[in-house]
Formats: sequence, C-alpha cells, structure tokens
Amino acid sequence: MTSRDAGDTAWVLDPVLEVPHVVAAVLLTRDGLVTGWTDALSRPSAERVAAITSTVQGACRTAAAAFADRDGAEVRQVVIESDHGYVLIVPTDHGTCVAAYGDPEVRLDLLAHRVHSQVARLGEKAMAAASRGDGGAPA
Repeated sequence: MTSRDAGDTAWVLDPVLEVPHVVAAVLLTRDGLVTGWTDALSRPSAERVAAITSTVQGACRTAAAAFADRDGAEVRQVVIESDHGYVLIVPTDHGTCVAAYGDPEVRLDLLAHRVHSQVARLGEKAMAAASRGDGGAPA
C-alpha cells in the first residue's frame, strides 16, 4: 500500500501503513480538507473520512472542555474502538491531523506510537520550513 495525495505527504502516511493490521490512513487539515490518503480509500471515501474526523475532533474538544468546566481544550488524540477495529486521530500543532484505521488485530500501542512519531516529524518539517521562509531573521 502507498499513499495518494495532492502534495508531498507519502512520507507521513507510508510509515503508518507499516504497522501490522493498519488498513488506511488520511492526512487532513483541521477544518476537514483531505491532503493525503492511502490506497485502501478512494478519494470520495478519503474526503468523507476527513470531514467526519474534523467533526469528531470538534466534538471531542467541546466535550473535554465541558468536563473540565473550561472554555476550551486541545485534544491530543482520539481513539474510537468498534467491532470493525480502531480509529486513531492525532492532531498536530500546525492545523493538520493524521487519522489511521486498523483492523481488530492491530496493536493500538504500536499504531499510536507510529502516528505520534509521524505527527512530530510533520511538526519538525513545518518548523524548518517556517524558519527558512522568514529569511533567517531572529524571532
């Protein structure tokens, strides 16, 4: 399996697919626009997953804030367990998100580790691009 994308996102999703029993993954913006997806999904399915993932994240932020009796909350990850497997959603600090789906046999700890590692790499790449883009001027 490989990832399809509108840009250069294969380096983010392909390592997630290396985890045994991972079926599919999507890279999306926080507002639900798909920027990359794996071969197990068609583009319409990837777009549907991205839109739903965005909605789930918003609902989880609202629920976390409500339980904490606060105005807002940032979600570090969302795990959905179903009779079909697991969905793991991990947002980045830069407005994107990785969502991965594994069948019931997937080791959730391995999946979470890999997705969080890729999210961290995505953040490092975004920070490197930002520092190159500002002409090297100190902040």
